[in-house]
Amino acid sequence: REHSALGRQCLNVGRRVVAVAQCSRWLQACAPALSREHDGVNLLVLADRDAGAAIWGDPETLAVMRPDEPRVFADYVRNFSMLCRQQLLHSRLPAAALPQKGRVILLGFLQRSDAWRGAASAPQTCPAQWRQGALDLAARIVCNTVEEQAPGGYGFRYIVEWWFDGREQALAAAQALGDAGADGEYGWGDGVFMLTEVTHSRP
Repeated sequence: REHSALGRQCLNVGRRVVAVAQCSRWLQACAPALSREHDGVNLLVLADRDAGAAIWGDPETLAVMRPDEPRVFADYVRNFSMLCRQQLLHSRLPAAALPQKGRVILLGFLQRSDAWRGAASAPQTCPAQWRQGALDLAARIVCNTVEEQAPGGYGFRYIVEWWFDGREQALAAAQALGDAGADGEYGWGDGVFMLTEVTHSRP
């Protein structure tokens, strides 16, 4: 939250970042498919695609936010950030909805490879694997297609958000993740899954 507050001091950051959601890993969640190697994920909605590149060289960012990053994160933010194109595939919520504090989100980072390979295409409809079993209980499913080469170790093709109304539904979905969805054009591949809850958001 302190780091996010620094961002609000930077006028250029405020113009480029439309929304922020801090998704902290639910530590008590237990399912074979869930990773315990990461603390969480920050989701940023940018004003436009150019903002994704411009923000890294912005003087305010370099002077105010970058020096604070080692205090908050395991590395500098640029070294684990992925620029994606967002696509809404399914929703029982308003199309413009943003993740708010308390929202439970299962995140899937799909198809990692050592040598990053961009996705051939983004799905036009929600792939069957992404709605199998208890995943179909999600109130919203968002596909984030990684469109630029990611930092080393983060060579994923898709990042999928499954929004749930509560922890029970989300945990049921996580426990049902398995090999059945691993293969195919939109399968898990070498994937990483995290069950998270939004602990801080703006607006």
